[in-house]
Amino acid sequence: RFVARVTAITILTLSAGAEQSFAQTGGQVFQPEDVFNLEWAADPRISPDGAEIVYVRSGFDVMEDRNRSSLWILQSDGTGHRPLSSEEASYSQPRWSPDGTRLVYVSNRDGASQLYLRWMDTGQEAQLTNGTESPGGVTWSPDGEWLAFTMFVPEDVSRLMGDMPRQPDGADWGPAIKVVDQIQYRADGSGYVEDGRTHVFVLPVEGGTPRQLTDGPFDHGGVTWAPDGSEILFSADRHGQPDHEPQDQDVYSVALADGAITQLTSRFGPDTSPAVSPDGQLIAYTGFDDEFQGYQVTRLYVMNRDGSGSRMVSGAFDRDVGSLVWDRDGQGLFFQYDDLGNTKLGHIGLDGEVTDLAEDVGGLSLGRPYTGGQYSIADNGRFAFTHGGPDHPADVAVGNRGGTVTRLTELNRDLLGHKELGEVEEIWWESSFDGRRVQGWIIRPPGFDPSEQYPLVLEIHGGPFAAYGPWFAAELQLYASQGYVVFYTNPRGSTSYGEEFGNLIHHAYPGNDYDDLMSGVDAVIDLGYVDSDQLYVTGGSGGGVLSAWIVGTTDRFRAAAVQKPVINWYSFVLNADGLPFFYRYWFPGPPWEFEEHYMARSPISRVGNVTTPTMLITGEVDYRTPMSETEQFYGALKIQGVETTMVRVPDAGHGIAGKPSNLIAKVQYILNWFEKYKGTERPIS
Repeated sequence: RFVARVTAITILTLSAGAEQSFAQTGGQVFQPEDVFNLEWAADPRISPDGAEIVYVRSGFDVMEDRNRSSLWILQSDGTGHRPLSSEEASYSQPRWSPDGTRLVYVSNRDGASQLYLRWMDTGQEAQLTNGTESPGGVTWSPDGEWLAFTMFVPEDVSRLMGDMPRQPDGADWGPAIKVVDQIQYRADGSGYVEDGRTHVFVLPVEGGTPRQLTDGPFDHGGVTWAPDGSEILFSADRHGQPDHEPQDQDVYSVALADGAITQLTSRFGPDTSPAVSPDGQLIAYTGFDDEFQGYQVTRLYVMNRDGSGSRMVSGAFDRDVGSLVWDRDGQGLFFQYDDLGNTKLGHIGLDGEVTDLAEDVGGLSLGRPYTGGQYSIADNGRFAFTHGGPDHPADVAVGNRGGTVTRLTELNRDLLGHKELGEVEEIWWESSFDGRRVQGWIIRPPGFDPSEQYPLVLEIHGGPFAAYGPWFAAELQLYASQGYVVFYTNPRGSTSYGEEFGNLIHHAYPGNDYDDLMSGVDAVIDLGYVDSDQLYVTGGSGGGVLSAWIVGTTDRFRAAAVQKPVINWYSFVLNADGLPFFYRYWFPGPPWEFEEHYMARSPISRVGNVTTPTMLITGEVDYRTPMSETEQFYGALKIQGVETTMVRVPDAGHGIAGKPSNLIAKVQYILNWFEKYKGTERPIS
């Protein structure tokens, strides 16, 4: 009776604090069922002349419990907002032709995902591909006559076979035995890896048969055209054992005339995202010299077209550089980066000078407030981007270099406009470990009264090399709607604060990030409206690691909900889907050589200290932090006699909230667990 399986959504009975908030707002607070009605904008693509924007409008299908998406278009002044496609299928990757007369996109409206072409003046459409694999990274040739993209190519691989007698006619001996010999044999979210690789293709816009330009046992990505259309650039690890070197990609070019491939970079480290200058003379790309650190800042580099003369451009800029687009005069690039929890759009000159163009480029992480957004640039320098905030998921916004930014859509005005959300406030404090300043955010419950005392939920992000920010987060708003103050943070190890801050947990995680979190809790308590005897903690993935670490280190929390954790680093690095990566970058070596190091950082080593009632929740097909990690902690807690429950989410991977019903259910199980221990006697240490 101690093991729960998520098979239905249980709606929580309002607590006393939630009843007060509910009454003070007239009942107009964010509710679990509201999750199904959320919408968000993604992949906004501004036309070459800057006049129109096509974007992917996404939401949830309550009947089929899945995401749905369609294409919408609007003018850059916000007028003419209308659909381009139906909502009966999924749509992605809208891309304007260079002259703005046509639009290519990917859709599964006729079954498998295919490329489609739309003439914008007439609305006429044509299906361009008819394959079994989905095209990705679609990009137009400069003359508008060709499309380049990547696509998975299955391979037949000979493996060890068992000699079995002939199966009699009509007999059922069950499914075929699976034989595995790859180091990377499964991937979270997609299951066991199919034999094959991702290759580069070109296709005439008028249709025909895609031509494969690359081959071999290598994966290829980051496709872009040279301005003269003679070459396609891409990134790949085309070395001897790419599966054993997860971060050793180089930039290559392939000539369309004869398929000749030329390697342009050669250092050890990931050189990716090539972009050719308008005059074709320079290639920009991102990467770093790999030093096997847990976190390494991605820098911007520029080299000559033939690969010579490589130099770092962003050396003085201590933030990750991504999503490169050259400006029209070839004197610099637009790029996207995270800074102090906020995603921004910037411009960097070839001299390294950075100018900010827009902030709040985000809103794509619906469940929890992670950073990240998307943008595109028109020929005249006008840009479109996903605009997020603490009170709404991603909308479409536009801006001009040196001008103002205008939000064009309010996709959730009908749902959220009449509701009171928890108000988000930024907070900084000093860590008790070394006095370092740490950033976080507080969500106050709807109907907040500073003279009252509220329970607090500490919610910890995953990664651990990731960042939260001031974004709308359905899960955290649901906690707040139940009368909780929600506190979320970016402790040491978080990105968007520079390489030194991120690497404070290198080979030392979890560790003093615990001190950052506890100091933050104390700082919130000092504000005067949190009941210090009503503290709760939860977090997923890396946040699950820290939640488990916390209950093994302190008994100050009444209850904990540990989501998809790593409990034993020794077993994790040999079972996770990043088998070639984790033991080399997060640890000094394999676990059998550093057993004490692994165990000292494993929450299982502190399970004997746990007295806090602890629920665990994990997807049953999670291949990132496998269910066996959760089962270890559950078993250890049961042996210790600690109150615990294991919630197993069927058919869910690491992204438990991939289905909207699972997002709701996860929150409801956690809230019910916390409510169970409100007002009870604290466990005896």
